[in-house]
Amino acid sequence: MSTSSHSILKRQMTNEEILVTCPPFKSHRRKNCSWLHHGVLSWFGCWVFLICLLLSTTGYSRNLTSRPAVVNIGALFTFESSIGRVAKIAIQEAVKDVNANSSILRGTKLNVDMRNSNCSGFLGMVEALRFMETDIVAIIGPQSSVVARIISHVANQLQVPLLSFSATDPSLNSLQFPFFVQTTQSDLHQMAAISDVVDYYGWKQVTAIYIDDDYGRNGMSALGDKLAERRCRISYKVGVPPDSGVNRTDILDMLIKVASMESRVIVLHVNPDVGFEVFSVANRLQMMGNGWVWIATDWLSSVLDSASPLQSETMDSIQGVLFFRQHTPDSDRKRAFYSRWRKLTGGSSGLNSYGLYAYDSVWLIAHAIDAFFNQGGIISFSNDSRLRSVKDSGLHLEAMGIFDDGKLLLNNILQSDLVGLTGRIKFDTDRSLILPAYDVNNVFGTGFKRIGYWSNYSGLTVVPPEILYTKPPNRSSANQELYKVIWPGDTLSTPRGWAFANNGKQLRIGVPLRVSFREFVSQAQGTDTFKGFCIDVFTSAITLLPYPVQYQFIPFGDGKNNPSYSELVYKITTGFFDAVVGDVAIVTNRTKILDFTQPYVASGLVVVAPFRKSNSGAWTFLGPFSARLWIVTGCFFFVVGVVVWILEHRINDEFRGPPKRQIITVIWFSLSTLFSTHRENTMSTLARFVLLIWLFVVLIINSNYTASLTSILTVHQLSSHIKGIENLKESGEPVGYQVGSFAEYYLSEEVGISKSRLVALGSPEEYAKALQLGPGKGGVAAIVDERPYVELFLARQCKFRIVGREFTKSGWGFAFPRDSPLAVDMSTAILALSENGDLQRIHDKWLMQSTCSSDTSELEADKLYLRSFWGLFLLCGLACFISLVIHVLQIIRLFYAAPAESASPGQCPSRPGCIRRLLTLMDQKEEPTKNASKRRKLERSLSGKDQDGESLRNPKRKETERTIGATST
Repeated sequence: MSTSSHSILKRQMTNEEILVTCPPFKSHRRKNCSWLHHGVLSWFGCWVFLICLLLSTTGYSRNLTSRPAVVNIGALFTFESSIGRVAKIAIQEAVKDVNANSSILRGTKLNVDMRNSNCSGFLGMVEALRFMETDIVAIIGPQSSVVARIISHVANQLQVPLLSFSATDPSLNSLQFPFFVQTTQSDLHQMAAISDVVDYYGWKQVTAIYIDDDYGRNGMSALGDKLAERRCRISYKVGVPPDSGVNRTDILDMLIKVASMESRVIVLHVNPDVGFEVFSVANRLQMMGNGWVWIATDWLSSVLDSASPLQSETMDSIQGVLFFRQHTPDSDRKRAFYSRWRKLTGGSSGLNSYGLYAYDSVWLIAHAIDAFFNQGGIISFSNDSRLRSVKDSGLHLEAMGIFDDGKLLLNNILQSDLVGLTGRIKFDTDRSLILPAYDVNNVFGTGFKRIGYWSNYSGLTVVPPEILYTKPPNRSSANQELYKVIWPGDTLSTPRGWAFANNGKQLRIGVPLRVSFREFVSQAQGTDTFKGFCIDVFTSAITLLPYPVQYQFIPFGDGKNNPSYSELVYKITTGFFDAVVGDVAIVTNRTKILDFTQPYVASGLVVVAPFRKSNSGAWTFLGPFSARLWIVTGCFFFVVGVVVWILEHRINDEFRGPPKRQIITVIWFSLSTLFSTHRENTMSTLARFVLLIWLFVVLIINSNYTASLTSILTVHQLSSHIKGIENLKESGEPVGYQVGSFAEYYLSEEVGISKSRLVALGSPEEYAKALQLGPGKGGVAAIVDERPYVELFLARQCKFRIVGREFTKSGWGFAFPRDSPLAVDMSTAILALSENGDLQRIHDKWLMQSTCSSDTSELEADKLYLRSFWGLFLLCGLACFISLVIHVLQIIRLFYAAPAESASPGQCPSRPGCIRRLLTLMDQKEEPTKNASKRRKLERSLSGKDQDGESLRNPKRKETERTIGATST
């Protein structure tokens, strides 16, 4: 054990503990050194005892004197600021409360030396250096983040902890400043709260005005990061000079530029003097009216809490502003301190949250110093050898000393866990206070109201965070809630958050320079104007917007071939175009990088192929049914006939006779059911059940066959060897597509058609030529393109048709950058065009140009397939199966009940004999009198007496039995 550690250990030991470490003398001390009378030890032992006793007394007195009578701490802030005036009183009251509390520091008094930094980094550094010449063990402050950054370097070298109750720069919590401790909430959490509010109201971009120093720049950096996490951004930011040299003219010029931007959500992160000047100028520019959103950071709350009420002119300039304030939980101790504050100040100054944090900072230091002394810490300073070289410079830097146990005090501060006026004071692993929370407030009238809370635990809510801490965290969007806000302009309607930029800049809108299908979009020759279906839809929609939009159409393409639409829309992501208007398909890979409007026309890929008219021939009557349906139907005719024969054979003479006659009967009966002309009567209930189901199936099939055959014989039929995309894929023949279309990518990557089979075609004329030539003469078997193009092509080319069905579903829309609010408003305008009928009128104007007859444009097969009737056949099959099972069970019951020759019932002499007997029983005709014979046997089993008594009671029944007996005879 080292000497220093041994001395510390010794300082902590009491007199009794010293004696315990000397076992030979422990018991003898209680006996008043009676060992001298026993002669056990020598005089040398007595001297050792006296030395131990002396050391014990010395160690005890040293433990008492290790706590000094006074411990000095410093406080550095701006006395005349809104925060400093409150902090000064709060610190003084905290020191009084600590010194009046005997349970902390235990006899040591806490003394605070306050210095004025006057919001100057230079003066703050000078005062900090003066602190270091004294025995200051910790410094409360500084107030400014800029001053804190400067003097933190000094604190690191001299190992004196800095506890700032108002420096909120998030970068100060880095490892670069280990002796700097933020005893208030970092701006990192405040910027997260602002970002959640922006996201809650659906705004996507903000304009930031900030003080151009470390405090403002680092705050904006944190805000940008938090907005990016919510897919929002700072669209424009402008810094205000931090010195007092900024004048009203500079602010006016700055706000004029801000007003010309698109965003109407402004985040103001400045100091109070600049902030109120900005609001005043903004009010003059009518930037505090409808449509604007102003969000102030906690600088505004520090003024409103401590200096409220403000002058009416100042309050008028901040109506509708949202601002944040550090949340401090309500408690009895806090309410008592507020009451005490009013008595202290006489109502001349209010108490803001920074005052509460300043008060708690004093208590935090007091608890840390108390733990420091309990751990044996000593307040001592040593000279820094590196300062000896500047001894003769006149700066007297050699007077500054290093706090020897500064690290121990710092660790006690960071490991503290106590409850103050601001709630629980405890630091996490990032050296930040746990459970950060803010109040969200709204200025209106002569004051403000709280509209909700924000916490890192549960986001935006109207329930105090300390209540939610007892529940599981829930940051879902459905759980986010704020009360109604009175926005600038005295309105309850949530502002849109943006307006079209009024900075003279026109939207650069890219337009494809098409050489084919120019009905959709085309450039007037020799001019900069464009026309077509897509252009008319865009211009009609943009006139419905509630604000003017300045735009300029810019052609894209060489004018010789259709441009690549993928390259066109990619120009938006690079900033070359602000939007793209044209026949742009909305597909997955494009929506990943762009925003599209509501589709203004339905689209999808279809297959176009040549066709031929098929004439009716000798075998046309087979056309309505597919081959599989014919086979299954024929099989069921035979199966139903056999099932009915089995069910009727034992009881119906019409289903008996020689084998040849029975086969003919089965075939005739089954086929005659097609026309319901069967002459054989069915006697079995099971057979009638089967026949009923089968006749229903025959009725449905017959009706569909008649309708389909009528269509084949009376309507012109079109046919093609290409039936659809699957048939086209398996054919191995060339496939055409439009130049620049996404169809090439889809066919090769999604459908799986080799690129060697794909043929690029640039115009409707090339379409027609390639289809007429066919794959054998250098053409194509079919063309795959989007439906709007195909419909326009088929309106003039009557030799081709769409085969199969549309195998993709998509639409055309106008493309904008991600999160563009203009895309949302344009979608609303397109829906309005659709509802009032203008969209259909534009469509008819450009695309209703058909010169072909009104024949169906799609080749749909008229055949009926098995898949359309499998349910009927399944029903009929189940009926046959169930009836057969019941019939077999009846035969088996008779087999076991009927006696055989030379055998008891149910017994056979051999297996072949049993089989022959079973087959004989199945073929045997059932006598019609069998039921009557059984009835007579049952009657004879009754006694004569019972029969006579029953006859007397029921003479009618006796008469009935006589009639039955006569009939049976």
